[in-house]
Amino acid sequence: MTRAYGVEKDTTEVLSWISLCENGIYLEIQIAEDGDVRLVHLSPFPANEEVRGTEEERGTRRIVELQVTGEDRNDHHASKYTGTMPGGRLKYDSHRDFYNESGRKLEVVMEDRGMRVTVHYQFYNDIPVIRAWTEVVNQSVNPIPMEYVSSFTVTGIAGGGSGTWEAKSRLHIAHNAWHGELQWRSYRLPELGLTKVNDFSIKRLSYSNSGTWSSADLHPMGGYENRETGMALCWQIEHNGSWHWEMSDKANGQLYLQLSGPTENESHWWKNVAPGEAFISVPAAIAIVNGGFEQGIVELTRYRREIRRWNEDNEGLPVVFNDYMNCLFADPTTEKILPLVDAAALAGCEYYCIDAGWYADGEWWSNVGLWQPSPRRFPGGLQEVLDYIRAKGLIPGLWLELEVMGIHCPLAQQVPDEWFFMRHGKRVMDHGRYQLDYRHPEVIQYADEVIDRLVTEYKVGYIKMDYNINAGIGTEVNADSFGDGLLQHNRAYLRWLDSVFARYPDLVIENCGSGGLRMDYALLARHSVQSISDQTDYRKFAAISAAAPTALTPEQSAAWSYPLKDGDREEVIFNMVNGMLMRIHQSGHLSEIATDRFELIREGIAYYKSIRASIPKALPFWPIGLPKHGDHWLSLGLRCGEKAYVAVWRMEGGASEARFPIPGCDGKKVTVRCGFPQNESVSCSWNQLENALVVTLPSEFTARLFELHIEEE
Repeated sequence: MTRAYGVEKDTTEVLSWISLCENGIYLEIQIAEDGDVRLVHLSPFPANEEVRGTEEERGTRRIVELQVTGEDRNDHHASKYTGTMPGGRLKYDSHRDFYNESGRKLEVVMEDRGMRVTVHYQFYNDIPVIRAWTEVVNQSVNPIPMEYVSSFTVTGIAGGGSGTWEAKSRLHIAHNAWHGELQWRSYRLPELGLTKVNDFSIKRLSYSNSGTWSSADLHPMGGYENRETGMALCWQIEHNGSWHWEMSDKANGQLYLQLSGPTENESHWWKNVAPGEAFISVPAAIAIVNGGFEQGIVELTRYRREIRRWNEDNEGLPVVFNDYMNCLFADPTTEKILPLVDAAALAGCEYYCIDAGWYADGEWWSNVGLWQPSPRRFPGGLQEVLDYIRAKGLIPGLWLELEVMGIHCPLAQQVPDEWFFMRHGKRVMDHGRYQLDYRHPEVIQYADEVIDRLVTEYKVGYIKMDYNINAGIGTEVNADSFGDGLLQHNRAYLRWLDSVFARYPDLVIENCGSGGLRMDYALLARHSVQSISDQTDYRKFAAISAAAPTALTPEQSAAWSYPLKDGDREEVIFNMVNGMLMRIHQSGHLSEIATDRFELIREGIAYYKSIRASIPKALPFWPIGLPKHGDHWLSLGLRCGEKAYVAVWRMEGGASEARFPIPGCDGKKVTVRCGFPQNESVSCSWNQLENALVVTLPSEFTARLFELHIEEE
C-alpha cells in the first residue's frame, strides 16, 4: 500500500455524468467506473462525441491537479503541473448543484485517504463566467505537505474545427511594466515555442508573478482563442500576491490550461496542511464565450461589476484633482497648494488629494511611517489647508503608503522584528523600506490608528493608498514557507481593508502600486478606483488608457489628465481625452495655464460630467483592436444602449484619415457628433456601408471624443 494520510476509503463503482448549461456555458463532468472525475467539456457550444473524445482522452482531463511532497508523478512532465499525485488518485464522493444569491453553484467533492478535495464552480446570473477555486480539507491523522494545487484546470480547449491547434489557437498575454502597463500581445503557440513534436510535449507556456506586486511584469490575466470556432476563454487570477498559470499539450494532442495561486517551484510556496485544517486556493474567474477574446473582456467587465463592493464612488464618478503628476511631484506646501485648490475648484473638480510628501520636512522616502504632517511645509498646520479645500467645495484627500515603513523611521527601531517580513533571520528591505506584516495584531492596531486619525481628526474623504516596493517571495515568520507567509499576509491585508470599509463605508480609497503594478480583483473587488499608470508623457499614456478596460471596469480606471504649463490647445485636448471614458484624475499646474487652455479643461470636465452616468453601465470595445505602443491610431469605445462614445487618438506616422468599425450597427441609423471639444469643425462622418466612423485629424498627437447615437432604421 502506498503512503496514506489516514484510513483508505473504499469507492463504490459508479458510471455517471454531470451535465449542465448555465448562462450559455456547457459543462460536462464524467465520473468513471473507478470514481475518477474528469472535466470532459467546458465550452459555449454543446458537446458532441468528437469533442467529448475517446475514453483514453477523457482519462487525462483532470478536474483538479494537486501535488503533495513525497508522492510520485505519473507522467513525463518536466516542469508542467500534470500527472500530480494524489491529484490523479482522487475519487468521486458527492456533488451539490444548487443556487445561491449570485447564481448557480456546482461543488464536486473527491477523496483520497483522508484528503477531502472540493472543486467549486460559481456561476453568475446571465453572465457567462465561472469563478473557480479548490478547497482541501485534511480529515486524516497526518499532515498533508502540499506543493501545488490548481484553482482551475481544463483540458481539450482546442476542440472543434478541422485545423491543428498550432494553426487555430491564439494566446493573449498582458505584459505589464512601470509606465507601460497593459501591453497586450497575441501569439500563435509556435511563436512561443509550443508545437506538436510528439504525442505530447514537456514544453509548457508558463506565466507567473512572485511577490507583493501582483501585476509586475505580467497582468494576472490571459486569454485563449480558437480562431476556427470563435470559442474564447478569458481569465483573471484574483490575488494580490504570487500567482501562476500555464498552457501546454497532453497525450493525443489535447491542449490544457491551469490557473493557480502561489506554487513551490515558481514562488516558494509550500503548505503543510495539519489534521483538521482546511486550505482554500486563490480564486480565478473564467469567461467562456462564443465571439472571441474581446467578447470575453466584455463579459469579465460585467462580472467585475457583479463581485465589486457597492459604493457611491463608482456610481457618481467624481473628478479628483491630485497634485502629484507633472505638478508638485511630492513637494507640497501651503503656498503651492492654495492656488491649485482655487484652480481645481474653478475647473470643476470635486476632490483635492494632497499627494506624497505632506508628512516630511525634506527627503522622506526612507523615513515614512509616522504619518504626521510637516510643520515646515504647513506653517499654519495641515488642518488649515484641508479646511481651505473644504471651503472651496472640494473633499480633501491625502496620500498614504501604509504597508511599508521606512528603514530610517524612528518607529521602525522601536518595534519587534515580527512586525515585518523576515527571511533567514533578517528584516526584508526593498528600496529603503521594510514590509509590514498584516498578520501581526499590533500592525493592524498601528494601521487603524493612522486611518482613524486621518478620517476623524483631519476629516479626509479620500485616501490614495500607494505601494512602491516588491517585498519578494514572502516571510518565514509563523509560516511553513516564505510563500505561505506571503499568502497569509495577502489575505490578512484584505481582511484589514474590509474592516476599514466597514467602519467608513463612504471613504474612498484609491488603489495604487507605483501606478498599475498591483492591479488585481482581490483588491479591486474592494477599492472603488485604481491608478492605472505613473506614465508622465501624455502621448504615451494614451495606449495605457485605451487598454485599461481590459483589466478593470472603466469606472474604476483612474486616468491622469495633466496639461502642461506651456503646451498648446491640442495637447490639452489629448490630455483630457485620455481620461474621459474612465475616471478623470486631473493634475498639472492649472493655476499657471493660459486662459484659453484652462477653458478647454473646464469644458472637458463639464462634458465628462454630462456623460459619466453612462460609464458604470457601458461595455468597452476596441474598433481597431487592442492598443499597442507604436500604433499610428488608437481607439477605445464604450457602448451604453443607443449611445456609443468613441475616443480616437492620432499618434505618430500613418495617414491623416482612419476608419473605426463600430460593432452592432448593421441595419441601424447612426448619427455622429464630436463630443469634445464641441463647437468646432472636425472632419468626421458615418460610412453606412462599412458601419464605420471615419475621422480625419490633420496633425499627429491629436485626439477627439465622438458621440454616436444608434437607432433602428
